[in-house]
Amino acid sequence: MDLKTSLPTDLELQITGMDCADCALTLERSIARLENVSAVEVNFSTGRIRVSGNADRAAIEARIRDLGYGIAEASRSPVIMPDYSGPIGLLRFLLARRITTLALVGALLLLLSAALTLLGAPQGPVVVLHLAVVALAGLPIMVNGWRELRYSHNITINLLMSIATLGAVIIGETGEAATVIVLFAIGEALEGYAADRARYSLRGLLDLVPQTAAVLRPCLDCAEHLGQDGYTGGPCPFCGVHETRVPVGDLAVGDTILIAPGERIPMDGVIREGNSAINQAPITGESLPVDKAAGDEVFAGTINGAGALEVEVTRLAEDNTLNRIIHLVEEAQASRAPSQRFIDRFARWYTPAVVILALLLAVAPPLLAGAPFWDTPDGRGWLYRALALLIIACPCALVISTPVTIVSALTSAARRGILIKGGAPLEALAGVRAFAFDKTGTLTRGEPVLTLAQAVDCQTGTGDLTCEPCRDLLALAAAVERRSEHPLAQAVVTAAQHNALLDRYPAARAVTSLVGRGVRGEIDGRPITIGSHQFFEASYPHPDALCTRTAHLEQQGHTVMLVADGDQVRGLLTVADQPRPTSRAALEELKALHPRPRTIMLTGDNPVTARAIADRVGVDDVRADLLPGDKLAAIRALQADYGPTAMIGDGINDAPALAEASVGIAMGTGGAQQAMETADIVLLQDDLRRLPEAVRLSRRTLSVIRQNIALSLGLKAAVLLLALAGWSTLWLAVFADMGASLLVTANGLRLLRRNPAAPPVAPRSVA
Repeated sequence: MDLKTSLPTDLELQITGMDCADCALTLERSIARLENVSAVEVNFSTGRIRVSGNADRAAIEARIRDLGYGIAEASRSPVIMPDYSGPIGLLRFLLARRITTLALVGALLLLLSAALTLLGAPQGPVVVLHLAVVALAGLPIMVNGWRELRYSHNITINLLMSIATLGAVIIGETGEAATVIVLFAIGEALEGYAADRARYSLRGLLDLVPQTAAVLRPCLDCAEHLGQDGYTGGPCPFCGVHETRVPVGDLAVGDTILIAPGERIPMDGVIREGNSAINQAPITGESLPVDKAAGDEVFAGTINGAGALEVEVTRLAEDNTLNRIIHLVEEAQASRAPSQRFIDRFARWYTPAVVILALLLAVAPPLLAGAPFWDTPDGRGWLYRALALLIIACPCALVISTPVTIVSALTSAARRGILIKGGAPLEALAGVRAFAFDKTGTLTRGEPVLTLAQAVDCQTGTGDLTCEPCRDLLALAAAVERRSEHPLAQAVVTAAQHNALLDRYPAARAVTSLVGRGVRGEIDGRPITIGSHQFFEASYPHPDALCTRTAHLEQQGHTVMLVADGDQVRGLLTVADQPRPTSRAALEELKALHPRPRTIMLTGDNPVTARAIADRVGVDDVRADLLPGDKLAAIRALQADYGPTAMIGDGINDAPALAEASVGIAMGTGGAQQAMETADIVLLQDDLRRLPEAVRLSRRTLSVIRQNIALSLGLKAAVLLLALAGWSTLWLAVFADMGASLLVTANGLRLLRRNPAAPPVAPRSVA
C-alpha cells in the first residue's frame, strides 16, 4: 500500500515539544528545504505549522519527528491541554518527555557523584558517573543539534550546548559538563512548560462548556407500545418526547436542549421557552447578567440564572461562539507583531555571530598575547571562557520575550470581551493619538426612543407622562403607529406598551402612509394624523408656542412629530437616538490617558443632531453630513493632523474608514458583519468602556516587552562580563541563560491576570 499523500492545499499540523521561539525558526527552515514545499509558517505561540505546496506529507512528518518534535492533527476545535497545574502536574509534564526523563535520571546520577566526592571516593568512578550523565542527558541534545544544523543549516541552542559540553569534557571538566547538560535539559523543559501554559491559556476556556446536555427527543422504537393501534416502530405516538443526556458532540442543529437553573449552557442556540438572566462574562466580559427570553440567542459556556430554559441548538459543538473566538484569537497569535519580526530577524544573524566571536575569543588571546588556551592553576583558560560565552549568548530569552507577552495579552483581552486580531494592531493601539467614532450604533444605541409626549393642554408643562392629556396623546398615536414597521413608529408603540397605554384605543383602521409627511388612520370614525411640523404648518393651524417648542426640540437633535385628532392639533411627540449608557464614561476614560488623545465624531447625520449627541457624550469635535467616502477622507486628514488614528464603527458604511485607519475597531453585537471582518479589534459586548481598557492593555504589553528585552540582555551582559574575566563557571552561564528565559516568560504571563470588574452598566429606560 502506498502511504504517500500529496499536498494540493495547505497542510496544518499541531506540533508538540517546541520549547522556545528558536525551535519554530529551526522547524520553519528545515521544512522549507524539502522538495515541493512552496511556503512554511510555524507559529510558536499556537504550536502550529502550515505548509503550502505539493510536498509529500509523509516526508514532512518524518522531518518533524527527526527534529525531535511530536505531531497532532490540527482541527478547528482547539485541543484542551492536559492538567499539568501544580507541582504534581509539573512532574507529570517532565516525565511525559523522553529527553527530560533521561535528564532527571542524569540528575540522580549527578547527585550520586557529588555524594561520592564528599565521601572521598576515588576520582575514577566519579568521572565515569559524569560521563554517564553526559551520555544520558546530552546525547539526545547533541543528536538534535546535529540534525538542526544538517536540515536547516541553522546553529541552534542545542548545538551550542553540545559544543560547550564536549569542550568541557575535553579540558577535563567532566563535572561541569554533566552539570551543564542536566541543567540545560531541565531548564528547556521548564521553559516549554511555561510556554505551554501560555499557549493553552485561552483554550482553557473550553473547560467552561459542559461535556453533556439534556436533550428532548422522541421515543424511538418504543417496546412498550409496539403493535398498539398499528404502531410498528419509529417515533412513538404515545410517549411524546423523552429527556436524554447525551455528549454535546452528538447534538444536531435543531435539537431542543433543557438548561436547568444555575447550569452552564452547553451549546449556542435560541430560547424557545422560558426566561432567565444569563451570565455572559466568558463570551463578552459583561459584569452583569443579561435578561433573556423566548427568541433571544444564548452562547455555549455562559451560565443560566434562576429560570429553566428550553433552547433550540443553532450551531454544532465545534462551531460554537466560544470555539470561534478561540480560533480567531489563535489566528491572531500567528500574526507577528513588528517588535517580534525585528527580534526574529536579529536572531537569524546573532547566533552565527556569537559562534564566530567565541572562536575568536578562544584563539586570539593565546595567539596574539600569549594568554593560556587551557585552564591553569592560576585561572581559567580562554577556551573555557569561549565555552561560557557560547552558553550565555544563546538568544532564547530574547526570542521568546515578545511572543509569550503577545499571546498573554491577546488571551487576556479575549477573556474581557475584546477580540484583537494580532500583535500588530495590539502594538499599534498603544500609539493611537486620535479616536474617530461613528455616531449611530456606536456612540448611540442605534435605535430611536420616544423622549417626549406633550399635549397642547399639558397640565404639568413637562410632558413626563404623569399628565393625563399627555398619556392620552401617546395612546392615540400608538393606536395608529402599531400597524407600521417604521423605526419611529416602533419607538412610539414601545413607549406606549411600557406605560400600559397600548390597549387604551383599538388599532386604527384605514391606515394610510402620507409619503414624506406622516401617517393617517381612523379610530372610532375620527381621522388621526401624525406628521412632520412642515406638513402641519400647511395643513393644521396650531399655536405659535407649539412652533417655538418644536424648533427648540429640533435644535437639540430630536425628531418631532405632531398629532392631530380630526382638525384639532393635540400635541407633539419627540423621538431621538439615545447615547449608549457607557459612551460618556468611556470617552472620559480615554481623555484621562496620557498623552491625551483627540476624540472626533464622524456621522452622516445632520449637524444639529450630531452636535446635540456630541455634547451629551463629550467628544472634542464633530464632522457631520459625511458619506462613506467622506469618512475615509476624514480618517486620512486626522492621520495627517494627529498621527496614528483609530476608527470605531459598526455599519457597512464604516468599513472603508475602518480599513484605512491605523487601527479599526468594530462593535461586535450590533455591528455589521462587514465591519467586524474589516476591523482589527472587535468589542464583543458593544461596551465602549472596553476601548480604554484595550488601550491600557496595549500600552502595558509594550512596557512588558521592553522589560523582557532589558531583562534578557541585561542578565546575559552581566554574566558575560564575568565570563570574560574568568570568574564565571559553565553552570552559572546555564543558570543565566535559562533564568533569563524563565523570567521573561513569567513576566509575560502576568498579563493574563484579570483586572477588577468593570463598573455596572446603567439600566436602560424607556420614556
